[in-house]
Formats: sequence, structure tokens, C-alpha cells
Amino acid sequence: MSSAPAATDFRCGYIAIVGRPNVGKSTLMNKLVGAKVSITSRKAQTTRHRITGIQTREGVQFVYIDTPGFQTRHSNPLNKTLNRTVTTTLTAADVVLFVVESGSFGDADAKVLELLPTSVPVILVLNKSDQMKEKAALMAFAQQVAARRDFAAIVPVSAKQGFQLDRLEGEIRKVLPVGEPMFDEDDITDRSEKFLAAEIVREKVFRFVGDELPYTSTVIIEKFEQEGNLRRVFAAILVGRDAHKAMLIGQKGARLKDISTQARLDMEKLFGGKVYLEVWVKVKSGWADNEAGLRAYGYE
Repeated sequence: MSSAPAATDFRCGYIAIVGRPNVGKSTLMNKLVGAKVSITSRKAQTTRHRITGIQTREGVQFVYIDTPGFQTRHSNPLNKTLNRTVTTTLTAADVVLFVVESGSFGDADAKVLELLPTSVPVILVLNKSDQMKEKAALMAFAQQVAARRDFAAIVPVSAKQGFQLDRLEGEIRKVLPVGEPMFDEDDITDRSEKFLAAEIVREKVFRFVGDELPYTSTVIIEKFEQEGNLRRVFAAILVGRDAHKAMLIGQKGARLKDISTQARLDMEKLFGGKVYLEVWVKVKSGWADNEAGLRAYGYE
């Protein structure tokens, strides 16, 4: 039961953030929430789960849902699972943010646009608008996309720079339904610390190894303990081959040490306390080859 104050004109609802891979959806949600609740990297398919970020302001509670980038190739179980996460989220959304990269609209963007429901307001978010130096070109691009359907609003932003996010928030507020808050005022996500810890380690894996490592690698938390303000986290990185294990460990363990150090610092910032983190690498092939394996590691 939420302890946040209720009011007859209070607005609250689910806002789905959708778009093709690598348009900045996770960065956008983190900026809107004011905390890093969804991991980011340049590698496609970084976001694999439906992540909820919560921001409560006077008279309104925004419940953002970051979704995986919609996959146009459905040939493997993981891609199918990611796409099901997107479509399921859309059915529950009160508002949709359709995120595209300013100046770039291709077949993958068009396929996402086709999925969007006609029964809820859709706001077109033109991300990375700061990279388009000519305002006329940005306006022309906005008109080009707007011709494809009716949008509740069109907002050019820069998620990375925080440009025009206050305006975007204002447009979302206009179309959110009236309703009582669903979460406490100080909640920033509905995900557990254990889940967030696994995601943080996975982000560092992709940041340090990049495209060298297959996207089917994942992270599991084998033990998560809290003693006062200290959290003890024991994480395992699952890879498919011995060569991938060696790649992650690096010469004399240097790369794994860097991954662990950066992950620990991010956890301490997010959790607000000291973290003892141990990370090791295990070889486990085939976990993402079927839906049973995906469900075993928390994929919806």
C-alpha cells in the first residue's frame, strides 16, 4: 500500500519507452528518474528486461518502463523473448514515448511505429537533437516522422545532455490519467537490489569487452547479503566458451578486476552504502537457446 499522499487531481500512470535498439531509451529513463536504474552501453541488446523507473513530483507520479530495443530478426529465442517484453509492455501503458534518433528514421523505426497502440497517447521523442546543427533540418525531420501518425506531442531532446527533459515531462503530465500514486514517494524502481546488482555487473562486462563478447553472455547473483549498511555481493558472469572466459579475465586478471571495481563503485552510489563484491566467470553454453533457459535466468 503506497504511503504517498493521494489527491483527487493527482496524476499517475505507466509510460512505456520504446524504439529500435541504441536510440538512447535507457539513458533517457535514467535522466528522467534522476538515478541509474537501467544500464547503458553502445552494444545492442543491452536492455533485456522490462525495467521500471519511478519519479514522484508534486501532484504527479511518473512510472517509466524501459523496454528492450525491438528486434527485427526473430530467428532465436532471446530475440523473440525481448520482442514479447516490448509488446506486453505496450498493452499496459497509459502513455508511450516513441524514441527515435534525430535525423535517422529507417525500417527498424517504422516496424516499432507499427506496434504502437492507437488507443493511448504517443509522444514522439527526437533524441540526440543536439547533434543536428541546423534547426531547419531538425524541423523537417520532425515533420517527416509526424506525417506517419498523429502524435500527442513532438519533443526534441538530448537524453545525454538533459536538454528539454523538463518540457518532455510537462507533455507527459498533460496526458497521464488522473489516479492515486502506485508507489511510495521515495521509490525509484520496483526492481530489487539483487536484480540491479546483476545488471550493473553486466553493463561493465559489455563496456569493457564490447563487441568481442556474444550478446548471450549474462550475469547471475549467487549470493546477496546485507549487514547493516554493508552489502556483500557474489556475482557470476556466464559465458559460452573458454575463450570468452579468458577474454573477460584478461592478463593476470586485470580486466576482471576493472569490471569488478567499476561495478562496485556504481553499486555503492546507487545503494548508498559500502559494497563488498566478488565476481568470477563460469562457462555455461546454450542457456539462451530455448525459452526454459531464458526463464531460468529471469527473462519474461
